[in-house]
Amino acid sequence: MKSTRHPKYERILLKLSGEALGGEQGVGISAQAVRSMAEQIREVRELGVQMVLVVGGGNIFRGLSGSEKGIERATGDYMGMLATVINALALQDALEKLGVATRVQSAISMAQVAEPFIRRRAVRHLEKGRVVIFGGGTGNPYFSTDTAAALRATEIGAEVILKATKVDGIYDSDPKKNAKAKRYSQIRYIDCLQQQLKVMDSTAFSLCMDNRMPIIVFDMFRPHNLKRVVMGDKVGTLVTL
Repeated sequence: MKSTRHPKYERILLKLSGEALGGEQGVGISAQAVRSMAEQIREVRELGVQMVLVVGGGNIFRGLSGSEKGIERATGDYMGMLATVINALALQDALEKLGVATRVQSAISMAQVAEPFIRRRAVRHLEKGRVVIFGGGTGNPYFSTDTAAALRATEIGAEVILKATKVDGIYDSDPKKNAKAKRYSQIRYIDCLQQQLKVMDSTAFSLCMDNRMPIIVFDMFRPHNLKRVVMGDKVGTLVTL
């Protein structure tokens, strides 16, 4: 018998780190890593789920690191935002090679390569079955792409933020350094803030808490994990009230 299960979510926001596009080294753009992500995204899109993506730029340039090396913080952040658009175009290319219709929208105007971010247009793309990739962060310095994900998810009416990482959820300490680290299956926003868990920055957590936007932190590097999350399987860590 064929499964009659339906996806738990109809509209999701997937947050991808720039380092994830860099493969094992986390630097530059790995064609294999980008294709692997694109295949998982296509798998979920084929379920009829509306998807938006927010991608970071840490594989190319991270504004905070730049400021530590003498670059003015606002300038460094703008450089990092431009890096996210490069990653967005790489993802668009990989998805369209797999037959997935996409649109890139940028919070920083660059008409030759991306649409400007317009909320109503983004929602219309989703309704037409396109995957929308948001680049350029929020368009403002001093805000991370995690905060951009929380903001965009609320704006376009996503039901959940899926935060793709290299670990299988949120731990009370770094599991790579502490073999006894405890993994949470569910945790409250306020506990993440109080314990200063570095999965997302405090601004992003606060924005999600204020707007009751659930977050699921999971390991996207396991095959079909994204689909499992969307289908409602117990994968990763759920952050909620």
